[in-house]
Amino acid sequence: MKKALKFILISIGVILIAIGVFLAIVYTVNIVCNKVENGKIESYGQLVPVDGKNMNVTIQGKGEETVVLIPGYGTGAPGIDFKPLVEELSPFYKVVVIEPFGYGLSDVTDKERTIENIVAEIHECLQKLNINRYTLMGHSIAGIYGLEYVNKYENEVSAFVGIDSSVPTQGGTDDEYPTEIYKSLKKSGFYRLIMKLTPDQLIAPKVDDETREQIRIISLKNAMNPNIISEGENFQHNFNAAENFKFPNNLPVIFFLQKNNTDVEGWIPLHEEQIKDSVNGKLMELEGGHYLHHTESKEIVENFRSFMEEVK
Repeated sequence: MKKALKFILISIGVILIAIGVFLAIVYTVNIVCNKVENGKIESYGQLVPVDGKNMNVTIQGKGEETVVLIPGYGTGAPGIDFKPLVEELSPFYKVVVIEPFGYGLSDVTDKERTIENIVAEIHECLQKLNINRYTLMGHSIAGIYGLEYVNKYENEVSAFVGIDSSVPTQGGTDDEYPTEIYKSLKKSGFYRLIMKLTPDQLIAPKVDDETREQIRIISLKNAMNPNIISEGENFQHNFNAAENFKFPNNLPVIFFLQKNNTDVEGWIPLHEEQIKDSVNGKLMELEGGHYLHHTESKEIVENFRSFMEEVK
């Protein structure tokens, strides 16, 4: 019995030591990789001073009309993520991709990620660029920020385009945000390990290997940073605040939505409700996933241009 007990204790000790060594390796590798990869990031776009920080923006195309693109929650590198859509839009429009604080190559701010702060910062950025008239086109959670934006700056926005955009009344926004879990995954290095073991988790459009690697590096850099965490913690506040707004009746609004969305109950009816009083409101269902701008950019732009011609 003594020998068996001794063997068991030794085995447990070896297992605990192995686990400790494994955790230490994951943690150390993450630190080293972060330092190495940060030096490999290739700059793109231009930095715009906003509220004492720098916000990164990309601008392509020389059209007379301007389209401003706002990313969905947690998009690592919006300036690259929107690449297929920008390529389709830029022959006809001046296309501006905003990377909010904590996204892409923008700075991290100390300000809480409330809808009020995010909208004010995006507007200040456009003002600094002397952009005063534009279509606001946004993916996912941009549908929430867009509601406050088009009401607050109604005289500047010529139309709103939602790409599978969020709705204030959709379910699940009052769930508790797992802040500590996300922070632990980031700090321990396990998030990097998960990404390494399951590379398909990287959400990216079809781009060359070099560009995809840039998306991976920037996504790892920004994952669960203080601004992304703060934005997640403010989901309930931001969605509730957006419930106070409706799209102005005379504002042209078009939604491009994922067909057969099984994640959010009543996805299509929720959007139909948003535009029921719009003089120029339209909804189109497209085959594809949540990131429709990765796969259906050509169809989005063709129908957006037709829509804008109709409402002129």
